[in-house]
Amino acid sequence: MESEGNSEKKLSSSKLKKGSNIIPLTGAAALLTLVVSLAITAINKRRNSKRKDLTGCNFRVNLSASEILKLADRIIAKSKEVHDAVASVPLDKVTYKNVISPLAELEAQQFPLVQSCVVPKLVSTSDKVRKASAEAEKKIDAHISSCSKREDVYCVVKAFAAKGEWMGPEARHYVHCLMKEFERNGLNLTATKREEVQRLRAQIDELSFQYVQNLNDDSTSVLFHENELAGLPAEFLKTLEKAENGMFRVTLKSHHVAAVLELCKIGKTRRLVAMAYGKRCGKANLSVLEYLVQARHKFARLLGYSNYAEYALNPRMAKTPSKVLEFLEDISSSLSDLANKELAMLKELKKQDEGELPFGVEDLLYYVKKVEQQEFDLDLGALKQYFPVNLVLSGIFKIFQDLFGLRFEEIADADAWHSDVRMFSVFDLSSGELLGYFYLDMYKREGKYGQTCVVALQNGSVAFNGARQVPLALLISQLQTDIGGIPSLLRFTEVVSLLHEFGHVVQHLCNRASFARFSGLRVDPDFVEIPAKVLENWCYESFSLKLISGFHQDITMPIKDEICKSLKRWRYSFSALKLKQEVLYCLFDQIIHSAENVDIFELFKHLHPKVMVGLPMLEGTNPASCFPRCAIGYEAACYSRIWSEVFAADIFTSKFQDGLLNQHVGMQFRTKVLAPGGAKDPIEILSDFLGREPSIQTFIDNKIECSLWH
Repeated sequence: MESEGNSEKKLSSSKLKKGSNIIPLTGAAALLTLVVSLAITAINKRRNSKRKDLTGCNFRVNLSASEILKLADRIIAKSKEVHDAVASVPLDKVTYKNVISPLAELEAQQFPLVQSCVVPKLVSTSDKVRKASAEAEKKIDAHISSCSKREDVYCVVKAFAAKGEWMGPEARHYVHCLMKEFERNGLNLTATKREEVQRLRAQIDELSFQYVQNLNDDSTSVLFHENELAGLPAEFLKTLEKAENGMFRVTLKSHHVAAVLELCKIGKTRRLVAMAYGKRCGKANLSVLEYLVQARHKFARLLGYSNYAEYALNPRMAKTPSKVLEFLEDISSSLSDLANKELAMLKELKKQDEGELPFGVEDLLYYVKKVEQQEFDLDLGALKQYFPVNLVLSGIFKIFQDLFGLRFEEIADADAWHSDVRMFSVFDLSSGELLGYFYLDMYKREGKYGQTCVVALQNGSVAFNGARQVPLALLISQLQTDIGGIPSLLRFTEVVSLLHEFGHVVQHLCNRASFARFSGLRVDPDFVEIPAKVLENWCYESFSLKLISGFHQDITMPIKDEICKSLKRWRYSFSALKLKQEVLYCLFDQIIHSAENVDIFELFKHLHPKVMVGLPMLEGTNPASCFPRCAIGYEAACYSRIWSEVFAADIFTSKFQDGLLNQHVGMQFRTKVLAPGGAKDPIEILSDFLGREPSIQTFIDNKIECSLWH
């Protein structure tokens, strides 16, 4: 089921030698060792540190609404001044110092100032400040967009690129990226064609917005008697509106639909809800999507590409539509045997429950959940008691400290926008070098951005004079605050999410690229999730899971071994069918954006049984009309999440699984994978670390080996 929430882009949308004497402890001994270790080394509080004294930090905290708007004006004025100066350089006088260096230093200097204006929209407690921040963001975005369309600056940069002056590889890559950015805006085209590019871009934006708006405006609901909703908890039924005739009204918002498809015992009800969900905006959005895809292809052809997918993939790790299609088809075919076994089990279970009624896609969630409840002794609600937030944080710090040779120090009384916010310095454990800083804004509050994410506040870079600007990051989460003396307890999914986001923090801080454009999280979008995906694996291994768990009333009681094993098996349960369902949507997205005149409805109808091992598309539905990711945010790039997961599995299994705190391997990962950032080709980065090109086979093997049939 594709939910509207999936269209949300993530904001930005790790020195002991190998074989060192780490003693693996378990139970109370492990937890006591952890607590003592962390008290001494991992989170040393520096009471004399003040936010204003932070070395190399230009991000500004707690600006008023008027200060934000004034700063935005100064940012724009300074940017215009630098771009005008570059544009005025005679074409026969261009040098690195008078063309490239000013643009690179402008990016580095202005990024933390831009974020000082933009980030309050996400975290400020003042509505007035949030509104000013949103206004500033619009002004700055409009200015940045106009700069990327300046023909005078493009001509000067092009003249420098043609000159062939010697540069290091990172500087050469920076110039290449500048040229690409200008040319993807049509600056290498005639004025007439350039106008058409801008017209098509505006049309694409309008159609994308219309597609998503149609889904947001849909108010369709389905009425059911209480007995037709058997299996749904009473608490859920209380949240449903009742019609005049006393029937319950189930809306087609994702949280209602997911609850019915997972928990309702009545097959007919599941089918009716799934059909209604799949029919949303059927005719309207099918037409919008057809026009949208046509406009994208025209746009791409004007810019010299054969189709829109070629345009979208050109700057990404995957590079070409043929590579993506091959990747998706290889994944799908490799998992077909396992998917058939999974489906046979679900069909048999439905036969026992509901007789000879055919099994459909609307039954997947319900029977997968039923098998998982039977197979795994997991009470995810009760599991929260083993994840008090402070212990989880301490464990994560411990893992990252030992694995990547880092030292974390909390900065007491740091200047921040809310009393709950904490700030940390991060140092190299061996040399003592300051690597950067990060904020933790962990708890829910009114007006705060509602997703868990990491935001770069300042990117690391090296100025023309050799001075280094240190990186600064912000981790935003949505945890519940302590209630009545009971510490905030995390759901297991929140633990995984927190460790994932800490992976992004470490990725940001350990990036050693010289140019701000390649620093922090500004890396290939196909690559950016891979390091954090690698680190998620520590949540499913007994040794590391015990480091981040402990019963909230007695933290010397870590999570039990049997639960650790069950969590790992639960992670892979029915993973072939689940993944194939995602591959289906990714194939659809890639095909419509890499070929013209495709019958969108018939394509989905054809792909569904082929990918989903014989399961047909639900009668009367049109998934293409309610698939927002292909309309905005992930067009021709829906594959990227699977791509990241596949290569992360290869890295973890090949390098880390047999030594979860092996600092020799961890330091290699830090220096070879995290340090280059966006300055080096991602395939080269992964190949250098693995000693070979990355492969999908480890990912496939993991799915099969951890399945119910192994």
